[in-house]
Amino acid sequence: MSVDGEIELVLASASPRRRALLADLGLPFRVVAPDVDESPRPSEEAPTLVARLARAKAQAVAAVVADAAVVLAADTLVALDGAVLGKPVDAADARAMLRRLSGTRHQVLTGVALSEGHRITVEVATSTVAFGPLSDDEIDDYVATGEPLDKAGAYAIQGEGDRFATIVDGTYDNVVGLPLALVRRLLRDAGFQLP
Repeated sequence: MSVDGEIELVLASASPRRRALLADLGLPFRVVAPDVDESPRPSEEAPTLVARLARAKAQAVAAVVADAAVVLAADTLVALDGAVLGKPVDAADARAMLRRLSGTRHQVLTGVALSEGHRITVEVATSTVAFGPLSDDEIDDYVATGEPLDKAGAYAIQGEGDRFATIVDGTYDNVVGLPLALVRRLLRDAGFQLP
């Protein structure tokens, strides 16, 4: 559905971080949370997984909104030496993930999908993040905040997790969960006038 002849933008995400990042572009949008199984398939590599999940989220929401709406969806995960680190299942899993990330360089990948009618465009942005060595006390203190429990790789760079990152090679907003340069380009290609 369009508003006053304008294209309606729908964000297919329940993430408050993505909502805040998209709001920075100054476009009106509404949020419809997708219901998608995010389980990886056997031997599925990180870029394939985030692209597939972003596409699935866009398709799920496009199926329930007006045909004229443009749906933006994203999925973010952390990859370390080819292993996918999604959201931890509990505090023990979060501690284990943070121990694995301690003193390493890892990739943060975000799949972004834009659905316009019957056409879906999907691209993947990648940033590399370096962590300094983390002590067990630092990990325990961070996990006790609760912040890592719903974050890919068990940390939020835009929150308390920023103290662990020593280097970000790539875009910071990609690590947060929505690579805005990529989103801007996709939206412009879809006919949105960006401020």
